[in-house]
Amino acid sequence: MTTAPAAPSEVLRLEGVALVRDGRALVRDVDLRIAPGDHWALLGPNGAGKSTLLSLCGAVNHPTSGTVHVLGRRLGRVDMRGLRGSIGHVDPRHPLRSPLTVTQVVLTGATGSIEPVPRRRPAPHELRRTAELLDALGLSTIRDAPWTTLSQGERGRTLIARALLPDPPLLLLDEPSTGLDVAARERLLETLDHLHGAQPRLASVLVTHHLEELPASTTHAVLVAGGRILAAGPAAEVLTGEQVSACFSFPIDIEHSGGRWLARAGSRATGLRGDAAPAPPAPPEPRPGPF
Repeated sequence: MTTAPAAPSEVLRLEGVALVRDGRALVRDVDLRIAPGDHWALLGPNGAGKSTLLSLCGAVNHPTSGTVHVLGRRLGRVDMRGLRGSIGHVDPRHPLRSPLTVTQVVLTGATGSIEPVPRRRPAPHELRRTAELLDALGLSTIRDAPWTTLSQGERGRTLIARALLPDPPLLLLDEPSTGLDVAARERLLETLDHLHGAQPRLASVLVTHHLEELPASTTHAVLVAGGRILAAGPAAEVLTGEQVSACFSFPIDIEHSGGRWLARAGSRATGLRGDAAPAPPAPPEPRPGPF
């Protein structure tokens, strides 16, 4: 009698990682470990290295130095294409142009393709899983709606369903709130909170510029600037005014209430050159009267 292999205790492990392109280090000295059930926020200014880190986590790029283990497998010693099939990836810039229905888009998650694979028929378990996901993500009433007519929020939830179709242990979300209005953003975050509760072993990494776009179920955070990790760990310990201000090189006050975060310019912001309104001119000195 054979026993099933034990579930990995780590979903992601990056040790001493650097990625160099054209002589420039896009990221360096990166150490990061993510366990099943962790929900990480990856934040930093433009050009900080967030997308590069996500490409390493998603088995898209090899590191120039250091080691990256994804789902217990070391990059460079595993078939990258096969490994990517075990990772759910949500990118709001999904390049689909044809009018596939919501159901058809979700089913492309089985092959990791943009369009359906010619002459391939979905398996019965894929159809059942698609129906379950459409229902869970509030998409069942638009299952036959074409992609070209969907709102940005509907597209976002469709892409989450697509990423979850293969039942991956790791979900990567690359700025999933891009282009959403407030109502659509809040519905998306509610969806993520529900998903995290329904699949307690699922690990996720969400990239964003804005703390307001983090779901309440976020457990950990990592701040990146200049290609380096400035802080990583439990979200409440990392997402502080002092550390976020250092990451973005700007004074920021952080509020945390009801599981959600709010960021706004800190009290020191008015002392920065170019940010403060000019002081009003001093009133003229009174002239001496005739007496």
